[in-house]
Amino acid sequence: MPAARSIERISLFITSQKPLLAYNWVRIASLLHRPHPAAVLAASEAACYSLAMALVDVSGLPQHVAIIMDGNGRWAQARGKPRTAGHERGADAVRATMRAARRLGIPALTLYAFSEQNWERPQVEINALVDLLCECLVSERNELVDNEIRLCAIGRLHKLPQRAQARLQSLTSETESNEGMTLTLALSYGGREELMDAARALAIKAREGEIDPSDIDEPAIERLLPSMDVGPVDLLIRTGGEQRISNFLLWGSAYAELYFTDELWPDFGANSLYCAIQAYQGRERRFGLVPDAEEDLPTAKTSNELERAI
Repeated sequence: MPAARSIERISLFITSQKPLLAYNWVRIASLLHRPHPAAVLAASEAACYSLAMALVDVSGLPQHVAIIMDGNGRWAQARGKPRTAGHERGADAVRATMRAARRLGIPALTLYAFSEQNWERPQVEINALVDLLCECLVSERNELVDNEIRLCAIGRLHKLPQRAQARLQSLTSETESNEGMTLTLALSYGGREELMDAARALAIKAREGEIDPSDIDEPAIERLLPSMDVGPVDLLIRTGGEQRISNFLLWGSAYAELYFTDELWPDFGANSLYCAIQAYQGRERRFGLVPDAEEDLPTAKTSNELERAI
């Protein structure tokens, strides 16, 4: 059956079967990966992109997605290129992911751009990363403004070179009233460092008599955590095959759903984000509680029905 006809039948099936929204689109893509003429294959790719987005249940989106963007260096090395080439390609992945998140209507996206520990990397690589940040803060301005995206930054920003601080301050100020989505860049950031800074601030308040130590509770701590301005993390994604959170958003990720993928960050894009969100939507979030009742998931049934539709 021609690919275009297959996609048409799948689309019709989706509109009549709401439970299919939880179905993993990767399975659909694998069923369509058969030899096709080049023109049909190109059309299929575009249709699969729309189909992947359609299979995300927009009524159950994570409100805050955080991403550890790992694998730039390995991506470059695998292609015989310098590590800086991987960072440059990674900037394209940032743009694609940001657009996809905005298109879906995700309120907050936080990206681990540069950790406090990254200052220990070779100075040449640090300089290249700072240069890339400054370039992106200029080149992506229209993207943020036109799409009503508010830019924020967290971390020990005073450690950034002055030129990076200036451009960051300029763009965050210009976009501060945007309400479409909040994009937060974690720069010179560390979860432990953020908690230490909060503890230090509370200690000073207690010493000055501004707060009684017995009044220190979770809300008091959260008010001093810049990363919590957009709320706790619902979905934390890490690319590159590693399975750790690397000192990222430690407080806000307490009950986050973790999603690890072998895909290197430069290869990550819209469909990758959709896959992660579908995995998130297939999980039961209990927050330490006991579920009232077990519900049957429609995945197995709709999987067979979908194959027949194709």
